[in-house]
Amino acid sequence: MKQKRIMTKVTHWRLLIQWFFLAWCIFLGVQFALFVRHFEAMGQVAYYPRPPGVEGFLPIGALVGLKALITSGYFDPVHPAALVLFLTFLAMALLARKSFCSWLCPVGTLSEGLWKLGRKVFGRNFRIWHGLDLLLRVAKYALLLFFVKLVLLDMPATALQGFLKAPYWAIADVRMLRFFTNMSLTSLAIILALSVLSVVYQNFWCRYLCPYGALHGLFSFFSPLRVVREQKTCTGCGACSSACPARIDVQKKTFVCSVECTGCLTCVSSCPEPETLNIGFWKRPLPNWGFALLVIGLFSGGVLLGMLSGHWETSLQYSDYQRFVPLAERLGF
Repeated sequence: MKQKRIMTKVTHWRLLIQWFFLAWCIFLGVQFALFVRHFEAMGQVAYYPRPPGVEGFLPIGALVGLKALITSGYFDPVHPAALVLFLTFLAMALLARKSFCSWLCPVGTLSEGLWKLGRKVFGRNFRIWHGLDLLLRVAKYALLLFFVKLVLLDMPATALQGFLKAPYWAIADVRMLRFFTNMSLTSLAIILALSVLSVVYQNFWCRYLCPYGALHGLFSFFSPLRVVREQKTCTGCGACSSACPARIDVQKKTFVCSVECTGCLTCVSSCPEPETLNIGFWKRPLPNWGFALLVIGLFSGGVLLGMLSGHWETSLQYSDYQRFVPLAERLGF
């Protein structure tokens, strides 16, 4: 019972970290909105510093920056935090499974909140027919392949440099903000539809449509950490399989190697038998609190490394924002 309480406490810590990170993202969004408003008002309202963390919402641009770094050693100075965060999240996937998805991702947090709401309303979450489920799961990999092909394979060096030095990329974060503040009816309808589907079907967006999660899943396949089941003490009760949000049949696996595993520890916390289900390096279990510290440490370390290396603050000056922000609506494609 003591072990069970400790594991449950770790799961509660994950939820606390999730919602804290969501609140932090909202805070950054508000701060960035105030920063942009200063320039939209031509300096007639108070100035607020720009938070570099908002660049975490520019993964496609970060992918372009990654190609530039690999092919020419060029580290984009316009949105350096975008690439730092992108690489940090990939490092998290490689070393600690898809922990970004279940511990930090604000979309994942909202998605989890929605399906838990659905479970309270309907008493359960519904499941899509197995064959259709497999077919739909291909969609996120198809989207990932599209972006990888478009950026990493098809984009020539001249187009790469042109994109990173174009006013459109300079103001991409402002346009991202306006997607939320001036949302079209079509965008709103799509978000509402996805929200309803997430209430009914567990993690609908994450399971079927998120290319970012698909990328993390591929990297996590090579992670040395995985959920390990001790067959000698396992009673086959099925609690772990029933609890898994990714619908992995944990009770039938010795090592959970699935690209869908997010390291959320839900299966581990649901196991009634002490020392039967753990996350660890093959047969060497890692304390659940140790995994939590690893996740936070990897994220904090990546951000700190970006700051110390000078790849965090944008090279754009106040005068650049004075020129670009009022033109943001006309700098799109």
